[in-house]
Amino acid sequence: MESSGQQRGGPPSTLGLLLSGGPGFAQIAITNVCNARCDFCSFAVGKLEKAHFRSATYEGVRDACDVLFDKGIRYLTFTGGEPMAHPRLLDMIAYAAAKRMNPVLVTNGSLLDDRACEDLAERGVQNVVISVDSEDEATHDLNRGFPGLWRRIGAANRRLGDLGIARTASVTVSRLVRDYAALPAALEGLGFDNLTFSYPLTALHSTYLSYSSSKLVEYGSDELVERFREIQRLKPRFPIMNPTESLNEMIRHLRKEKSRFPCLAGHKYFFVDWKLDVYRCHYFETPICSIYEFRDAAPIRDHCDLCMIDCYRDPSVLQYSAVALSDALGHLRRGRPLRAAGALFDRRTLDSLRAVGEGMSWLTRWKRKKRPAPARSASSSNEGPPPAGTPRPGDPL
Repeated sequence: MESSGQQRGGPPSTLGLLLSGGPGFAQIAITNVCNARCDFCSFAVGKLEKAHFRSATYEGVRDACDVLFDKGIRYLTFTGGEPMAHPRLLDMIAYAAAKRMNPVLVTNGSLLDDRACEDLAERGVQNVVISVDSEDEATHDLNRGFPGLWRRIGAANRRLGDLGIARTASVTVSRLVRDYAALPAALEGLGFDNLTFSYPLTALHSTYLSYSSSKLVEYGSDELVERFREIQRLKPRFPIMNPTESLNEMIRHLRKEKSRFPCLAGHKYFFVDWKLDVYRCHYFETPICSIYEFRDAAPIRDHCDLCMIDCYRDPSVLQYSAVALSDALGHLRRGRPLRAAGALFDRRTLDSLRAVGEGMSWLTRWKRKKRPAPARSASSSNEGPPPAGTPRPGDPL
């Protein structure tokens, strides 16, 4: 299959992006340092020796933004480790926002006081994704190693909401979630707009360490299929960002059935680590290249089905229809109308459009209730200081 529309010699235009299957996104892990103690993550305190702590420089991330923008990336997710422990995070976000790259922050929430929320809004963050491990406050705080973190997240969400920033809960499918039916009420009480489930990972091969051999995320295939069915049953009760069709795709993956939707990692989606190496996704051991060589890197479209990493597999379902349109236009330009029709009228194209429609309802509701950002408050959070031992934003790593 083919794509088209990207200009040579400069960043693609808006039309060029549309003709090439839509904008892409990248996740950039700006540090491998974390301040939490999650049992199911290898970034956790005590699991990675300080001698191996690494962080990207501001200058390196600035260069990465320039290259990624030229490659059609318009959504940039800042992650870690704990990205808020990086002293230049705000500068990095501001630079990405100035390039119109729609910065998103993924965090454990421990450093989100009022001042931090206001700083993020001023720098251009549109969505904050906060990890939540359970429907139960005590279970969540214990796994994170931060007493009082649950309430701090609730206070941060209230402030982020006042500032017009969307709040997404990221819940790892783990044994810490004992009652999926109780999640909607718990997350609504914390002030979240929507929820995305992270699929459990026990092994990765890149530098990314958000996995563990912990029993909390070890499941048999049939057991994990049932968890996905439980998630699907929650959809009428709370906005869940994982498309139904993507959950079905993961069930097929677990049952070793043929996948329907090719993963777009390496074509539209990428992972950049703190060394500024570019990977097609978290799974692969070998990077594509350094960010400084990435402008000349060819897109990868090999219908990979090796993993079930939600942040690549879910959007691959959503963007399939846009890529199919791009392929159809490419076939027409080459005088292949039958192949163009085959790309457009594939059943998967319709299912992808349905998945897009499924996700639009929460966005419409959020925009209706979105309020203008009030002026910065003079005081800091009334929830008190961060938990003991937690670094402040900007503290040296």
